[in-house]
Amino acid sequence: MPATDYQGTSSPLTNIGRSLLPGRRDQVHAMESPIGGSASIEAEIESFQRRVADRFHDLASVPSDELLSLPWVRKLLDVFLCCQEEFRVILFNNIALVKKSPMDRLIADFYERTVKALDVCNAIRDGIEQIRQWQKLLEIVLCALGDSNVGYQRSLGEGQFRRARKALIDLAIGMLDEKDSGQALAHRNRSFGRHNTSGSHSKDHHHRSLGHFRSLSWSVSRSWSAARQLQAIGNNLAAPRGNEVLATNGLAVPVYTMGSVLLFVMWALVAAIPCQDRGLQVHFNVPRQFPWSVPILWLHERILEESKKRDRKNACGLLREIYQMEKCSRLLGELADSVQFPLSEDKEREVKQRVKELEQVLDALKEDLEPLEKQVREVFHRIVRSRTEGLDSFARGHNPE
Repeated sequence: MPATDYQGTSSPLTNIGRSLLPGRRDQVHAMESPIGGSASIEAEIESFQRRVADRFHDLASVPSDELLSLPWVRKLLDVFLCCQEEFRVILFNNIALVKKSPMDRLIADFYERTVKALDVCNAIRDGIEQIRQWQKLLEIVLCALGDSNVGYQRSLGEGQFRRARKALIDLAIGMLDEKDSGQALAHRNRSFGRHNTSGSHSKDHHHRSLGHFRSLSWSVSRSWSAARQLQAIGNNLAAPRGNEVLATNGLAVPVYTMGSVLLFVMWALVAAIPCQDRGLQVHFNVPRQFPWSVPILWLHERILEESKKRDRKNACGLLREIYQMEKCSRLLGELADSVQFPLSEDKEREVKQRVKELEQVLDALKEDLEPLEKQVREVFHRIVRSRTEGLDSFARGHNPE
């Protein structure tokens, strides 16, 4: 579905009022909140649905070369933070209804989902730290072969290539996905000109290197699984039934909306960033009458298709910059293996071109990686703060002074 297909999808937004709030205007008089009329609550809910839909339409309308890039992931987290804040305001404006059954149960379930999302945030920050370590290795390669090298105006020598090759091998080891670590290591060592003359030595180097990268992070336990955590977040997440919508004056709708947004955002983060036991087999079953369902389901489909591409199947993360990093380092490594000294002019031009591509990847990482980490931290703290405020409100409601 091309991005232009979205141009007409945001117009029937009022369907949410007709399909999920059937006959409310004739039935809710006995349930009106003392804080405000049911019409104002309905308008607030529909406005929230519309804004969520518009934001995800923007995210879904990007071309393929921007999807899952660092700027796109940052925009995704901005969308989550905006939705979370507006959802918090809706709950605050209707606190009397929130404390009543069945709304209190729905909110409690939502807060349980958010607690599970905190572990995902921790794992994603660990993954960002991994990427930062890979970035440092790329900087070594750039320092050895780039324009900043003092001897670059002369022909590059064996020493510079030896230093770059070592960093590229360490990078290949660090980027190994656990599913293919053994075979890929042997293959990539050969591609870098390191034939395995000693199996035990290669194996020891492999484990030391992987241990080094993992010891830099992994604040979640070794047995933790991103796939299982996503399944736990989505467990029993279902669209509210008509009686639940009526009994909550429609507030069950934004609770379900925010739960779905939470699940999708955490799933997209796990898809993009390296973390333990990445699994993308999460089922999104969102009724089409929700205006935000079309862009979210389309994004879900596009990301799954990306993960099935031949050159992405065993990737440690679908982040666009990780793909570019792996591709650039692989091509540069193959080039480094093929050079003979002194370098010919053609080979030197080719090296310069590969180094220039590597430099562009590094520029993107320098610009967006740290801001992304700050956003993930902000998502974590916002979830904690919102849950604490909600539980405090419940406590005051059940224990009035």
